[in-house]
Amino acid sequence: MASYQSNNNNGVHKEEETKEAAAVVPRPMLDERRKVALVTGITGQDGSYLTEFLLGKGYEVHGLIRRSSNFNTSRLEHLYVDPHNAAKARMKLHYADLSDASSLRHWIDTLVPDEVYNLAAQSHVAVSFEIPDYTADVVATGALRLLEAVRSSPRPARYYQAGSSEMFGSTPPPQSESTPFHPRSPYAAAKVAAHWYTVNYREAYGLFACNGILFNHESPRRGENFVTRKITRAVGRIRLGLQTKVFLGNLSAARDWGFAGDYVEAMWMMLQQEQPGDYVVATEESHTVEEFLQAAFGHVGLDWKDHVVIDPRYFRPSEVDSLKGDSTKARKALGWKPKVGFQDLVKMMIEHDLEIAKREKVLVDAGYIDSQQQP
Repeated sequence: MASYQSNNNNGVHKEEETKEAAAVVPRPMLDERRKVALVTGITGQDGSYLTEFLLGKGYEVHGLIRRSSNFNTSRLEHLYVDPHNAAKARMKLHYADLSDASSLRHWIDTLVPDEVYNLAAQSHVAVSFEIPDYTADVVATGALRLLEAVRSSPRPARYYQAGSSEMFGSTPPPQSESTPFHPRSPYAAAKVAAHWYTVNYREAYGLFACNGILFNHESPRRGENFVTRKITRAVGRIRLGLQTKVFLGNLSAARDWGFAGDYVEAMWMMLQQEQPGDYVVATEESHTVEEFLQAAFGHVGLDWKDHVVIDPRYFRPSEVDSLKGDSTKARKALGWKPKVGFQDLVKMMIEHDLEIAKREKVLVDAGYIDSQQQP
């Protein structure tokens, strides 16, 4: 039996351009008893929700970000506190990259975190067909680099690896922890490799390492090039007369969609258990893209068939037809269950994107942007 390590706005933009983003601010004495979490992918949808959750639990949260000429911290601006305010600044950002093992080891050794959450990835399935080498390097080998940095630390952290329902691919639903993987994209194949690296480091070195096999999880913070957010953004613009059509691919693909804010709690729960394990996180309901369209357009009194155009370029070289999770283990062992249902999720996203469209319309009406940028 292996033994496991136990563990007891603008301001963001300014921080990125200063040395504070690449240096550790000393913790005040009052924070000595705080748990420390290190999060890769902190600027993404899941990273921002997880950071909110961990800060609410009293953690000190450190995020690893890539250097970019464009600011990409908008999802974190409401959490930012200037690092010079050491008593209140419990979220800090540092430059690193999953393709750079030295930077990962540096921050693991410097921060000595209690928990590490690896959420970073090239996470767009369709794009992974266009940049497969990069996807494999970041998603698969990047996870291996981070695991090795954790293993080599004087006090190894508890480790969470973000998996994906895409790993199941063409295996028929429902899919559970014991369902065989059959990935259908470079992204999914890379996630399968990261999954088994995590299992191997748990078994070989006794790391407290967990895989979270999360089914599709959405929110108003979802990237606009993902189908759910692409739809809700289009609905808002169409409702206000800013565009007339939205171009999509396979409408019969079925997915198990949940709310990202619910799912990050499951990530944390996994690392609080006595023993590490792997867990499927899902709503156990499946809906097609067409059903999502019906709910989204129906919310504003429109018929999706009047506005959707099928474009062959959005079909994948190999499709995943149906994903529906069996999250029995997570519900029993972790006590987790989703709080936001499908209809409420769609409503949440539509109402958020209607507000964005209203602000956009003000700019259109004032002549600052072209209302015909999209058909």
